[in-house]
Amino acid sequence: MKLPRIMLAGVKSGSGKTTITTGLLALLKNRGMNVQAFKCGPDYIDPMFHSNVIGVPSVNLDTFFLNPDGVRAVFSSHAAGSDISVIEGVMGYYDGLGGYTTRASSYELATMTNTPVVLIVDGRGMSTSAAAIIKGFLDYRPDDHIAGVIFNRISPMIYPRLKMLTEQELHIRCLGYVPEDECMRFESRHLGLMMPEEIKDLRGRISRIAESLSETLDVEGILEIAGGAAEIIPETTENAEALERVDFPSQGEMRTSFTANNLRVPQDHNGKKIRIALAKDEAFCFIYEDNVNLLRNMGAEIVTFSPVHDTVLPEHVQGLLLYGGYPELYAEQLSANKSMRDSIREALNEGLPCMAECGGFMYLHEYMEGEDGHTWPMVGAITGKAFKTKKLQRFGYKLLQTEGMKIFGSKISCNTVAHEFHYYDSENPGDAVYAEKPAGGMHHQCMHVSDTLLAGFPHLYYYGAPEIAEAFMNKCRGYVC
Repeated sequence: MKLPRIMLAGVKSGSGKTTITTGLLALLKNRGMNVQAFKCGPDYIDPMFHSNVIGVPSVNLDTFFLNPDGVRAVFSSHAAGSDISVIEGVMGYYDGLGGYTTRASSYELATMTNTPVVLIVDGRGMSTSAAAIIKGFLDYRPDDHIAGVIFNRISPMIYPRLKMLTEQELHIRCLGYVPEDECMRFESRHLGLMMPEEIKDLRGRISRIAESLSETLDVEGILEIAGGAAEIIPETTENAEALERVDFPSQGEMRTSFTANNLRVPQDHNGKKIRIALAKDEAFCFIYEDNVNLLRNMGAEIVTFSPVHDTVLPEHVQGLLLYGGYPELYAEQLSANKSMRDSIREALNEGLPCMAECGGFMYLHEYMEGEDGHTWPMVGAITGKAFKTKKLQRFGYKLLQTEGMKIFGSKISCNTVAHEFHYYDSENPGDAVYAEKPAGGMHHQCMHVSDTLLAGFPHLYYYGAPEIAEAFMNKCRGYVC
């Protein structure tokens, strides 16, 4: 399938990927183009900036969660019909698992999808040395996929000379620059960027960024490279050999099969949809759109509600989803909404099936420490307190040993992939599941598992855990509300 596409990758975290990607999306949309955005890896926040611009969900592409054909299938299904797809990379271009492989890196995604890459080089405080950095990236892998370079945070006076040097000596196309400007940055907090709705005059800032990029980037050059992307094809001997160079320590165990299209879709006997309540507001907003879409394809009617603002759960629901977000920033409001806390606790006590991840798991505790340092009463379905720490806890991708376990009453036949990204911890994190980091060998016990509950810090991507999603739906189907 011929799908015009480009990846914007950085030489390191903080290179300006999100700002430039968001500005480019706005610029292309202003030209009347139908644009689809993607984010490499499991990040929740960067796609919110993309979606703020293009008006439709940005999609995660994660090469740890899916096999190569699965990645290509997810990409193609969302990219079909768009004029161009823009993929934002993660961390530095070659940075992968464990800090010493390219596994699950932007480079791996570019290899799986055969996507041309524009490398963003933060040139602040450099001139000729920037060319040496680019040369290193070009030489590190023979199939680097790098088709062009953008220089970020450099002077308009330096760019013409740096462009001439780079193109003459490295034979790589320079596609413009971004000047040093406070407007060209988005504020951050401990889990990444601040939420889009928290940034004052975000749309105005994005509009100004797009206008600036229209003057300093070679947009026609970017479109030409994107339009020249090769067709998306299934795995062949040739690209399988290329992928073997992407540092897969244990490919068979670490990558799941893409089985979503083969799922047995549970349906009510009378043909009715299965009503699932999904927490979605300023406190709970870390949601993979593909997770929700998969549940819909399996017969779910998704009903959103706000633990911050609504007083009780929606009526006649057969399941509950509590995903992550920033509940610690809204701990006082969540605690003050006692009727909602009571409603959720009573429903869980009555057997309402529930999946809760990270922030949603914290909300289920008896108490949660807010960002303000105060401890607030929460739902009380999990004993103990969720509390903040000064560093990331058990950060990164995880392999969950779920093979042979009963989850939501169904026996799971395979292990599960997940990831964790949180500064908070729990007095009662659960011990039902053995979790191991795929690189480095660190391991721990985690999660609460029962016939009606799966709760803990790990985030699941359902295309990488289809049996768990199906088990949840089957349990919801049998719940009588």
